[in-house]
This record gives sequence, structure tokens and C-alpha cells, in this order.
Amino acid sequence: MPKFEKGNKMSKGRPKGALNRSTEQMKLTIARAVNSSLNSLQEDLERIRKEDPEKAIQLSTKLLEYTLPKMKSIDMNAQVELNTKIEEISINIKRSGSNEA
Repeated sequence: MPKFEKGNKMSKGRPKGALNRSTEQMKLTIARAVNSSLNSLQEDLERIRKEDPEKAIQLSTKLLEYTLPKMKSIDMNAQVELNTKIEEISINIKRSGSNEA
């Protein structure tokens, strides 16, 4: 049997990024389950809202994460630094404007 040589392009194997059969089947199964549950989602939320409004709000909030992008909070130190820089620029503009007048 011939020995495998580095750089031999005879056997390419699975293409980069291609899924193996079990992964592909699992993703398909999950997609089908999600798709079937989406059909009754609105009715389910309405039923939960009647029984437990607080839980309905929690579920709605969790679902929002999949429709709206998450916003990052601003670091307070960065905000203070930004305000300081803006103030310095404003002072420099006022000074340069008073020298010309």
C-alpha cells in the first residue's frame, strides 16, 4: 500500500465547511421542530398571557433577543473621557474664536 505523502492532492476528503451526515440530520430535525412550533407560537403566548401575565412578559423578552440586536452598555470611564475631550475641544474653539474677534 502506498504511503501518504504530504501535499498529495489525490484525496481531498470532505470540503471545508461541509457538515457530516449526522450534524446535517440533527440541524434538519431541529429546524422542523422549530418551524412547527412557530405556527402555534402566537396562540401559546396568548394562552400563557391569560394564565400568567408575568411569565408571558418574560417569554416575550427572551424572544426579542432573537429579533432585535443586543445593545452593549457604555463603559462609564469611556463616557467620562469622551465628555472631557468634548469639553476641551469646546474650550479650544471658544479661545480661538475670541482671539480672532
